[in-house]
Amino acid sequence: MLLSKVLGVIVIARNGDRSSYYQDPYSYAGSSTETTALGEAESFQLGSLLRSTYLDSSSPSFINGIRSDLVDNNEVKARVKTGVEGSVVFDSSIALLQGLFPPNKNNKIQLANDTTVVAPLGGYQYVPVETVEPGNDRSLESWTDCPAFARHTREFYGSQEFKDKAKDAQSFFKAAKDFVFGRPTTLENAWNIFDFMNTQLVHNKTYAHRLPPTLIEQARHFANFHEDGVFSDKHINGVGNIAGRTLLHTIITSLERIAFNGDPLQFLLVQTTYQPFISFFHQTGIADEHPEYKGIPNFSSAIVIELRRGNPPDLRDFLRIKFKNGTFDHFRDVHVFGHHSDIPLTEFIYRAEVGIRPRSSEHHY
Repeated sequence: MLLSKVLGVIVIARNGDRSSYYQDPYSYAGSSTETTALGEAESFQLGSLLRSTYLDSSSPSFINGIRSDLVDNNEVKARVKTGVEGSVVFDSSIALLQGLFPPNKNNKIQLANDTTVVAPLGGYQYVPVETVEPGNDRSLESWTDCPAFARHTREFYGSQEFKDKAKDAQSFFKAAKDFVFGRPTTLENAWNIFDFMNTQLVHNKTYAHRLPPTLIEQARHFANFHEDGVFSDKHINGVGNIAGRTLLHTIITSLERIAFNGDPLQFLLVQTTYQPFISFFHQTGIADEHPEYKGIPNFSSAIVIELRRGNPPDLRDFLRIKFKNGTFDHFRDVHVFGHHSDIPLTEFIYRAEVGIRPRSSEHHY
């Protein structure tokens, strides 16, 4: 279906590269970590790509009516997760927004004495961000300090599927022991094993030269199995999908704002970590159509949800959803809820709302 007019866009972006990071396999409480220059460059590159796609008037996906030279803070909003990995996510959002709205010499003001002052750094644009702290707002980090989710995690670790996978992983963990320097080599700790090895492979030349072939691929395989099992559920509104459930609430309310002609919002950035991607793909059926997307998305991955107005005679609003898995990938169309093309906005909201409501068996949310 050819849809010509983009009314607005929601971007869900993962943070860029960072230093080593540890998260507890049961509580998902995390250690401190810092953004790297590579991570900032990745996020900036993503922002620049989004600008050329949605803020360039010559692009077929230009957002209809948006101001693209200087940011209009009524049209553009950014929500940033500040829980675990919080400083990295915040830095990534600033770098992305630098690419989305680069310095512009028209960012200036004329004073009463006829002096013209241009903003620093050649007209740098300071785009406000809303930091979302889990102590006040659980929408971007709903899985920490949640008894029901902790119970779900323990049940997954106790499942026959997990035990069988742990047996399969024994030879890998034996081979990896000399390259993780005392870290527990268990399937429960698979994410931390992969993250450590991957970080060292990128930033430590000596380690990169010593790491045997295929070990990083195996580490990623078991980490993907681990995280996909923890952050998914057989029920769309199951507690395993809690990261996606709270994200869907933000998506739906923002789509309703963009679709309403009286609301100026046209671009929303949700800067977050990897967990909501996994749940969202399962809830919407993307993981069924694209099993390669099960597991951990790469740094600076992004989901884009375009709100488009149909061509006559069908003037309904539709959604086109795209995914880009990291810096070296390009945006690809992905389809939700069994559709093989764009989905009507009203149907998406109707079906997604089921994923928000808690199941009756949940005692803690």
